[in-house]
Amino acid sequence: MTSEHPTPSGPHDLALDPPPGCPAHGRVPGTPARLYGPGAEDLGELYEQLREEYGPVAPVLLHDDLPMWMVLGHAENLQLTRSPSHFTKDTRIWAPQRDGRVRPDHPLMPHIAWQPICAHAEGDEHRRLRGAVTAAMVTIDDRSTRQYIHRAAQTLVNRFCEKGTAELVGQFAEHLPMAVLCQILGMPEEYNDTMVAAARDALKGSETAVASHEYVVGALSRLTSRRRAQPDEDFASHLIADPAGLTDDEVREHLRLVLFAAYEATVNLLSNVLRMILTDPRFLAQLNGGEMTVPEAVEQSLWDEPPFSTIFGYFAKQDTELGGQRIRKGDGLFFAPAPGNVDPRVRPDLSAHMRGNRSHLAFGSGPHECPGQDIGRAIADVGVDALLTRLPDIQLDCDEEELRWTTSIASRHLVELPVHFEPRSQQDVKLRPSHAHVPPQRMVPPMVMEPLPAPSAPPVPTPEPVPQPVAAPPFDASTALPPRRPNAWRRFLAWWRGY
Repeated sequence: MTSEHPTPSGPHDLALDPPPGCPAHGRVPGTPARLYGPGAEDLGELYEQLREEYGPVAPVLLHDDLPMWMVLGHAENLQLTRSPSHFTKDTRIWAPQRDGRVRPDHPLMPHIAWQPICAHAEGDEHRRLRGAVTAAMVTIDDRSTRQYIHRAAQTLVNRFCEKGTAELVGQFAEHLPMAVLCQILGMPEEYNDTMVAAARDALKGSETAVASHEYVVGALSRLTSRRRAQPDEDFASHLIADPAGLTDDEVREHLRLVLFAAYEATVNLLSNVLRMILTDPRFLAQLNGGEMTVPEAVEQSLWDEPPFSTIFGYFAKQDTELGGQRIRKGDGLFFAPAPGNVDPRVRPDLSAHMRGNRSHLAFGSGPHECPGQDIGRAIADVGVDALLTRLPDIQLDCDEEELRWTTSIASRHLVELPVHFEPRSQQDVKLRPSHAHVPPQRMVPPMVMEPLPAPSAPPVPTPEPVPQPVAAPPFDASTALPPRRPNAWRRFLAWWRGY
């Protein structure tokens, strides 16, 4: 694929970069950029600088100055993910890993370490493992899932609706995906505040992350053993029963993959959609006015702020070329939805609305495209709609400039989203959400329409037919019965036809 971006200095070659520690590794034009430390505080701005210097594919450095490529172009990201003959997800062929330059406690080791799961496999093994996951996904009933999302969202809103204030990240966005995923996987009894806290802690990489990770994996191990002995109609049971014959370890690891990946992505998606709606008056006005649906707002958020900024990683199986750069066998590349989504070749005007366009990179593409993207969309669609219906006057409770994020190479996670609204009573989670209290039964009043203006020359009513064809008697208002008033629909038709 020919690059549409200029490469002023010609193709770059990671093999020709100066060694780590060399003064040439200072951030000067024409050298790889560090994705950590000073100068990497705003990665979005850094990506645009790299795009200007190198075009759609740029050299970067991870911690310990390990070389990688950052794929910034939209078309180049698609080429990367859709070319399994040239690029693989198997981290074991990455040159620094193969040469022993990656220390065991590297900050990105959870992403670097190879695992026997479909996300790292290729060929026949990928088809076996991915086929089992996809087949289990197909068994998830969309209607019942949306009903459960609705009830879970209602339950969460009931926790804070009477207070008039809430913090939507910690009280809503971080809880709703976990409640739904536990239900889908087959362990609704495991959902509670402890499970949510453990998942968040494991993903943050704190000092207690290992213990938190073990807590979640313990729940998944119990689920695997229980469903192996007592199958049910849930994701875990279908994964176990698949003809691919997954072992207990393979089942548990894929349950872990689905839980953590889907949870982090959906938390970020929910938070981003709510923030966008609350801070951009165009979206809230359009939603209230019926000009934009919640699903359209979700897709716009997937363009502007994808749940994962970058994903580590793909690796070259042979010498090749991408975006005008020479890629050597063993080179690593970041799949990068965030910079790819703002590629000026596909979005010359970032303020333009992307309504109806689903060609963003948020869920990947090719053999490793996210298999659970429809579930993520459903959680965001139904959850946000239920929240806005219950609390239509919801407003941000701080200045937009006060909002804070925790930022990493992988994603931007909104820390808090404080809001205020008019306090409201709790509602039965089985009823449709409403901004007002809904009594168990209501009498629906009959439709009352104002009478239409009388025409200038109303026709004289035709008398009822009589058996004998005699002349109609003169109309006597004092003795004639009043004609039946036509119903509202007939009056509307008469007015529409000009009668």
